[in-house]
Amino acid sequence: MKILDSSEKSIQEAAAFLKKGGIVIHPTETCYGIACDLTNLDAVKRMFLVKNRPMYQPVSALFPSLEASQEYVIWSQRALEIGKKYLPGPLTVILSVVPHHQHDLFPRVDGSLEEMTLGIRISSHPIAMKLSELARIPISTTSANVHGRAEPYSVEDLLSQFSEEALEPVWMLNSGVLPSAKPSTIVSIKGDSMTLVREGDVCLE
Repeated sequence: MKILDSSEKSIQEAAAFLKKGGIVIHPTETCYGIACDLTNLDAVKRMFLVKNRPMYQPVSALFPSLEASQEYVIWSQRALEIGKKYLPGPLTVILSVVPHHQHDLFPRVDGSLEEMTLGIRISSHPIAMKLSELARIPISTTSANVHGRAEPYSVEDLLSQFSEEALEPVWMLNSGVLPSAKPSTIVSIKGDSMTLVREGDVCLE
């Protein structure tokens, strides 16, 4: 694993690496996350293999802003109200993908759902936000742990987990030991209907 510091130059290099199909671990406000280009099926497949994640379990997408995500997903009035109140922050909002992008994104790699949805994250962590801004593509956002193991908060956590795996991530932006935090709250919104999928750091009213 190539471990970089979290300087501006390193973030720029990591963003360029993502656009070439690379996989990058980076800090978020919850734990270290793992990113790849969600428009590149080969990159998504590699990321799933690295995490040892079941191919049918989708991952969410990281965007630098709510506005940047609007090209890809449908924000209802209810979704916009929630998004504007709690984002950026530890909240994932699952929304329907706009029809003309149904075949451009790969949040899962075992075939598309009849009506494809995508979890949207807008991180409040400055490195995650900058990486997303520079990449200018939808990038995956999911915890960087090996599937079924604890969320990683340090380089040591990651090296310990991946030392036992056949594959490992290629690059990492090291921001030291992150404070332990709950995972993001996940909600699914369709029209005015909202369903709580996972309770996390954000308590919705």
